[in-house]
Parts: sequence; structure tokens; C-alpha cells
Amino acid sequence: MPTCRRKRVLLTDPPPSLLQALKSDSNTHVYYLAKTGEIFETYESYAARMSFYRLKQFQCEVTGKSGLDYFQALESEQLEARTMHSRFPEQLKPAVLKAVQWQVMGRLDHLVEAVYERYKDRYFRDEKIYVDIQGDKFAARVVEVFLPRSNAKVNGESTDAAPVASTSALPHSNDQRLPHQIHGDLKVAAKEVNTADDPTKYLYKVQILEEEKPEGRDKHTASTKEARAKWNGSITEVRCNVMSRDRLAFSKSILRRFIRDCVDRDAAVASPWTVKPPVAARYGVDSVMPEATRQGVEDIKKGEIQKRKKVWEDKEGPLKKQKKLSAAREEKVTALALEKEREAEKLLAKAEAERQAAEKKKKKPIRYPTEDLDVLLSEKEKKAGMKVRRPTPSRSALPFNDRNGSFESFLMTWNFLVVYGQPLHLSTFTLDELEHAIRHSLVDPPCQLIAEVHSSLIYNLRTVTFQRHSAVMSLMSPLEDDEDDLDVTIEELTTAMADIGNNWERTPLRHNEGREGWEESLVGCIKDHATLTSFPTLRRVLTRLLFAPEQSPEHSTASPTSRVPSPVPTKHQPSSPRQCYPILPPEDKIAILAFMCNVAVSSKSIHAHMEACEEELTSRRKEKIELNRARKALCVYWLVAALYASDKVFSVEAREALLGENKESESAANGADDDTPMNDLSELSDVSASENSSEQGTTPKKATDLRRRAQSQAHAKQREAARAKAASVKQAMAEHRRLDEEVNKLERRLEGIEREFRQLLGSVRVKPMGKDRFYNRIWWFDGMGSASLLGSGGIVQYGTGRLFIQGPSVFDQEILDRREEGDVHARRVEEEGEDGVLGVGEWAVYTDLEEVDEFTAWLNAKGNRELALRNTLTKWWPHIVPGIRKRLSDLNNIAKLPEARRSTRVKQGGTTDISRAPYMIWTNRKAVSMS
Repeated sequence: MPTCRRKRVLLTDPPPSLLQALKSDSNTHVYYLAKTGEIFETYESYAARMSFYRLKQFQCEVTGKSGLDYFQALESEQLEARTMHSRFPEQLKPAVLKAVQWQVMGRLDHLVEAVYERYKDRYFRDEKIYVDIQGDKFAARVVEVFLPRSNAKVNGESTDAAPVASTSALPHSNDQRLPHQIHGDLKVAAKEVNTADDPTKYLYKVQILEEEKPEGRDKHTASTKEARAKWNGSITEVRCNVMSRDRLAFSKSILRRFIRDCVDRDAAVASPWTVKPPVAARYGVDSVMPEATRQGVEDIKKGEIQKRKKVWEDKEGPLKKQKKLSAAREEKVTALALEKEREAEKLLAKAEAERQAAEKKKKKPIRYPTEDLDVLLSEKEKKAGMKVRRPTPSRSALPFNDRNGSFESFLMTWNFLVVYGQPLHLSTFTLDELEHAIRHSLVDPPCQLIAEVHSSLIYNLRTVTFQRHSAVMSLMSPLEDDEDDLDVTIEELTTAMADIGNNWERTPLRHNEGREGWEESLVGCIKDHATLTSFPTLRRVLTRLLFAPEQSPEHSTASPTSRVPSPVPTKHQPSSPRQCYPILPPEDKIAILAFMCNVAVSSKSIHAHMEACEEELTSRRKEKIELNRARKALCVYWLVAALYASDKVFSVEAREALLGENKESESAANGADDDTPMNDLSELSDVSASENSSEQGTTPKKATDLRRRAQSQAHAKQREAARAKAASVKQAMAEHRRLDEEVNKLERRLEGIEREFRQLLGSVRVKPMGKDRFYNRIWWFDGMGSASLLGSGGIVQYGTGRLFIQGPSVFDQEILDRREEGDVHARRVEEEGEDGVLGVGEWAVYTDLEEVDEFTAWLNAKGNRELALRNTLTKWWPHIVPGIRKRLSDLNNIAKLPEARRSTRVKQGGTTDISRAPYMIWTNRKAVSMS
């Protein structure tokens, strides 16, 4: 039986309800697992059981192989069982099974040991064995077994003599007993059994079998071959001392596997080993326990229970003897005892709870990094200056955050347009530029950014399958409310829609003409693509696109990009979309763009771009691996060159110092010949000595010339060596600089690959930079898709120039709610502030660099999430900080423009000139080649 976690896997029985149902209705449908024979009532239970069987956590009980599923383990056990049964002597199986039937032994090893000792010297008729004859082993078969007889001899020799061939049977007594009669009773001691039925006195008639071996593998000597030829086929009589079994057929391990496969035992105390019923029926083993055996088993159980009870009494103390009480008194005593027991259990439970609480309060050694919520600031860390409270992010700085869901849609729209700028043929623009463009409410001058964005999406949606007049059919459905929206009925709305934008999929929107007519094409696109299901505010948007309100007098004096909401109109009159779109509320403009982006995701150009980005990511990964290998090799060469160059420089400096001393000595020698010191060279000393000894008459002037000549030669050699050293140092330094430049070049390329990774990965999926301790998600959207972090010449570029923070997801909030240790909400209020606690999916933003620095300092590197977030922020810090600074600088410059041009206003009604605003001077450079 396969095991799982060291326990046997038992098959499940059909539920009683199914068995009852089968009695009333035999045609009930069930689920049958053929490999195990199990029956299930529902598919869920069948699938759950099958999934359990498919887990790689089962173990073969026979071989011990693990990491298998149930069916593999079962097949392994069956294969081993077939192999074992084919090898185990068939004649020995009934005797062994009869011996182990009803035996009471605690361990299987003890049972195997007893059976092995009982049968290792007992053999049965037709059993294949080995016989040792004159030092050679022969395969043989037991032909007949003779009972022991006192003083029996074989061919006139003692029983210990070597066997000889014989063709005649010896005379034996007419004893009708079967051989090995009392051997099977394991309750009888082995010594008593061997005394009454000694296995060494049995006589066996065996027939030597001819050994079959493949040709070319007979390694026996000539004498051995003759002996085998002599004994092959002969019959001889032997004792057990020269007989043996094949170890692959009978050994303790084989016997253990055989017994374990054929017997079973209950889990109760002192339960007997029983042969499995199918096996017992096959080998003629009695399956009904005799009464005497049953009584013996019961006695053993009672004895074992009394033994355990005595051990318990010795440990806990003897039971107090009590006098017999009346029934009422006994009930009262019992009730009091139960009440005391309950009180004792309550006290124990309370003590256990207090102990567990005390253990939890104890400081355990924590290995960092760990779970962020388990990390608490110590007083020492607080005194050291660790930030306790996170800087409060701003909700009011989020654009269009006054209406629920508007900011999320606005951010999603900007990210989609920037990321997929290449397939949409759109140049990049900042989040601030899109915000100001959406707030633009003037018909003249028109906003080119809005026109290009809508035109690009309209061109893209022409490739997406649509249904004619889907919006009209959705508006006229019975489910739509008939109440008037903005004083316009559905009939009036559908009538106004009838003649606008019917040919939108073929109308050219030319870039050089300012995308003239894009508003009518937008209405046609919405008419064919939108429904109330996909665009819930469809009716309101179309009404405001086709019916212009009568504005209040104050509206003309409002700034075109002001955040103040437009006044509520009182009446609506039919008008053109070109006149109506600029005065749409920002939430309606965002809803239109969000709807068009959601539909454009399914276009072929977007899908093709995503697949191309996936391929580019693969190639960039391979290039990064190759560059890292090359950089590692260059770093090794660079280090060797640096060490070599430093060693050479040191040697040259020492040499130059030495040369300086020699030059001073030479100058002194030129001034005074008598004061010139001798060079400390052995060759020069030897030359001078030899000259002095051989030529006694040499004048002092000649000796002085010789010394000067030797010194000049030595100085020349030193200068030459110094020049060679300087050249090698120069070469080593040049090689060091070259390797340094190569390493810097590779590092710059790796940095570029990281930026390209961010761009390509942003086109496939957008992920947060990480999470803080309270599962708030941190977002940075710059440098994704078609946007780049660096412009031409290394100029800093930004998309949002801010760091966004989003509250935990629903799943993460559930994790926070399940926390048992401490109050998470109270800790959030303490560490995030009352205004800084973000709800599920709620957004806030950091716009100032000081706030971002404080937030980074607040992160604790001892937590898993905050450590990963801090590492990511550190990685992109050289791009985050310049982006924030550049945005703040641009905002300051924009704020100075109206002040500088206050005396040059050209617009009527007191409005400022907005034609030089960044969102108005934006141009779509990628649309030049478009129609």
C-alpha cells in the first residue's frame, strides 16, 4: 500500500447516502475511479481525490522510492511484489503463512527473525536448493524428505560424512508422520522445537541438476568440469549442513517483504498478525481463529493493558479506594467532581494562554530581512534619527481627483497614449500637458494636442471590428430609462445623431490641415463602437456633444485651463460637435478617451507592437548576459593592469632617486678628482685591483681615467634600464586607461539596456516599483514605452515627474485584517498619520523632492518588501530626482509667463494669451508622414 507522509493511504468507501440511494434507484449516476475501484457521488469529490493521487508526494512501501504519485507508487509496489513472489520458494509459502497466522508480536522485525531461524535449516519436497559436494556447489532439487531416526547412517558412514551417490533407498521405519510437524508453532521456543524435531537429523534425497550457462562464459577448470559431469543428474542423500538456498530467494529481507505483503494487523493493543483472506484461501491457511488461540490473544491483550495500567499507576499514584455510596450521594459526588474538573480545565486554559502570551512577548532572535509588519523600531533606532512617521502624500495635487474614478481613468489614458505612441504615431507629452489640454475650454484657438490624440485613436479604431449604429440601438433598448437627460429626449438625441459622422471610417483627418473634422468623426466612432454596457455615460456624453448649453455670463471670464468646474447649464440647443467638445466637463472628456483606449487595446497594431516588444526583450536579455561576461573579463584584466602599473611606478621612482644620487656624485667627481668615491661594484673593484697589481708603474692620471670610464658605462646602463622601465610603465598605464575606457563603455551600454528594458517592459505590462510595510504600492511611470528618460544629448526628460502611491489591494487588505499581533490600524495611524492612511485602491502623490527623500528615509531595510522597494528606488534614483526637479522648474517657468506678459495681452475679455503655453505649442512629429 503506498504511503503518504509515512502513513498508508487507505481507499475511500462510498458514502452511506450513495449506498442508500442505490438501494432505491439502481440507475443512479456515479463517478468511478477504475485504477482504485473507488466510487464517488459528485464530480467534485472525484476530482479532489484524483488531484490528491496526482501529487508527487507518495512513497513506494517496498522499495522506499519517494517523489511518486499514487499510481506510480502502486505500480512500483506491484512490480516488486510480482518479482518477490516469483523468487520466493513456492513450497515454503504455506508453511511460513501458517506459522505467522495469529501470532502476537509487536514488531515485524521480531516476527521475521523468528520465522527465519525456524526455517533456515528446514527444506521441503520439490524445493530448489544448492548442495556442497567436495567443495563444489551444485544446483539440486529435493526429491524426498526422510524423518529423523536415531543413529542413522548414510552408506555406513556417520551423518557428518560427505554425501555419496546412491541409487538405492535406505531402509527406514514405517513412520507415517509428515516432516516438520511442530516447527510452525512459533509460541514454542526454538530450543524445544529443535530438541523434539531436530532439523539436522532430517535426511533429504536430492537430485543434482545440470547447470545451464551461456556459451563462452564457463570459467570452471578442467577438474571442476569433470566433477560436474560426474554428478549431473545423479541422486544423493544429504543432511541440511551441506544444503543452502539462493539468497535472492530466501533471506531476511526477502522474507520481510513476503510477510509484509501477505499479512496485516489491526491498530489495537496486542492485535495478532493475520494473513489476508485471498492469500489464506490460496495457500490453505485457516482464516477462522480457533477458540484456544482467541483465548490466548485475549489473555495477552489483558496482560498488556494491565501492564500499561500498572505503569500509569506507578507514575500517577494508586487510585484511592472509596466506599460504596448511595445513588443520590454518588450523583452529587459525580456532579461536584465534574464541576471541579471544569474549573481546573478553565484554570489550565487560562494559564496556557498566559504562557503563550508571555512567550510571544519574549524577544526572539530575528533574521533580517523578515516580514515588514514584524519589524518594530527600537528606542535606540529612534534616537539615532530613524524616521517614525511617513511624510503625508497629497490627494489634492492629483488631477481630476474631485470625482471618483476620474483620476484613475485619466492616468490610464495618459499611460496608454505614451506607451503605445509608436503604433499610434503620437509623440510623447507629459501628464501636465494632457491635463491642461483636457481643461482647455476655448473653441479658438483649438488645442492641437487634443486633436492629435483623438485623430490617432480614430485611425486606430478603424481597424477594429464594429457594428453600425450600436450606440443608437443601445439607447433605444427597453432597458434604457426614458427620462430626459439635460432636457433632451432620446428621440431628439437620435435625430441629432443621424446625420453626423456616418462616414467617419473614410474621412481623412490630415495633419497639415489641423485634423479638421475630427469632432464629427469622433461622434461617428462612438456611434459604431459604444454601447451602454461598454460606455455607461454614453447618453450624457452624446447629448453634450450635440447640444450646446447657454452659458452664464461668468463663464467668459474663466481661465481656459482653470480647475473651477463649469457652471450648470440651464438650456441645451442643437449645435455642432466642434463647438460643443471644448466646453465638455473634464470627466466627460476623460471618459471618451478612456473608452477609446479600452477599444484600441484589441487592435492588430497594438498586439503586433506588444509581440515585437517581447522579442526585443528576449534579445536584450541575451545581450545583457554577453555584456556582463565581457565586463567581468575586462575587470579582471583591468585589475591586473592596475597592479602591474602600480608596481612599475614604484620601481621607477626608486630608480630615479638612485639616479639622482649618482648624478650628484658624478658632478662632484668632475670638480675634484681626488674626492670621487669608488662605485660599489665588484667588477670595477676587481679590475682596479688587477690593474694595480699587474701594472705597478701606471700613473695616477691613468687610473683616474679608467675609473671615470667605468662609472660612465655603469651610468649609461642605468639610464638605459630607467628608460626601458619608463617605457614599460607608460605602456602599462596606456593599457590600463584603455581597459578603463572599455569597462566604462560597457557600463554605459548596460545602463542603456536597463532603460530599454524599462521601455519595452512597460509596453507589455506595468508593474509598481514595490510595496511598503502596509502594502501600499509605489508607482513611477516615467521612461515607459515610447517615452525615454534621456533625450538627445543626455537631456533629462520626464513624463509625470512625480511619485505616486496607491493604497493596498483588496487581497492585501485581507492580509492586513488577518494579522493577529497588535492593531494594524493603530500602527498605520501612528506611522502614516491620520490623513496619510490610504484606503483600498486610493491614490496620493509626492510632488516635492524633499518629500521623496523623507519617504525613502522612512523605509526600513529590515523588511522584505521595503528592502526590495528601497533597492529599486536606489537603482532609478539618478532618473527620478532630475525628473522631479525638471518638472518643478517647468512649472515655475510657466507661472512666470503671465506675469511677464501682463502688458501684452491680446485676448478680449481680460483673458491671458495661452498660445505659448507648453500644451499649446506641442507638435506631433511622428504624424508628419501620415495622411
